[in-house]
Amino acid sequence: MRNYTEVLNEVKENSPVYLTRNGRGEYAILKLEDLDVLKASIKLLASLESGESSAREKRWLSLQDIYDKLGL
Repeated sequence: MRNYTEVLNEVKENSPVYLTRNGRGEYAILKLEDLDVLKASIKLLASLESGESSAREKRWLSLQDIYDKLGL
């Protein structure tokens, strides 16, 4: 990459730089903080899906079920 420094200067928070090859999107350069947020979001969504799946298989808990389990 000839203009490495110039490309990196274009990368800003919430504003990745996209690189193309033969006119097609091939890569994205983003700040590490943005990558961390993206990875955390994916992990959260996977956990939510796991909980949703569990609730569908084992049934949802009502508010009363929760109170009963907590002894309230």
